[in-house]
Amino acid sequence: MYAPDRDQDVRWMRRAISLAALCPPAAGAYSVGAVIVGEDGSELASGYSREADPHEHAEEAALGKLLEDDPRFAGATIYSTLEPCSQRHSPRTPCAQRILAAGIPRVVIAWREPSLFVDDCVGYEELAEAGVEVLELHELAAAAKSPNAHLGDLA
Repeated sequence: MYAPDRDQDVRWMRRAISLAALCPPAAGAYSVGAVIVGEDGSELASGYSREADPHEHAEEAALGKLLEDDPRFAGATIYSTLEPCSQRHSPRTPCAQRILAAGIPRVVIAWREPSLFVDDCVGYEELAEAGVEVLELHELAAAAKSPNAHLGDLA
């Protein structure tokens, strides 16, 4: 499994934040960026919310660029600027479930999903309970929230 130090985690999260800034703002959705990093420390795929369609989440976009059974998932880390969703308003599979299905053992986030659209997002808990290592980089939360200024105060 990719086991970076804190500086590498911060560097990859900054990459994810730069992707979130590319999201077309939407009144009913967060702007999120995601990067999947392989065991060797190289970027495998990246994505951002609404990259290919108006309902696409960042993790979904990044995961969709690789084969479902890509063996590199087993040692990868996914960096997401927001906690992976545990439920969706669309009929699509929630991102936490997608990450578990891919077999990614490590997830790094910048902030937890507030109850703006979903009352109780439990993506963090679902991942952790399934044995995934989940790390939150609190020091980058403000930077990760900034592409979401269109949603008002998210503090």
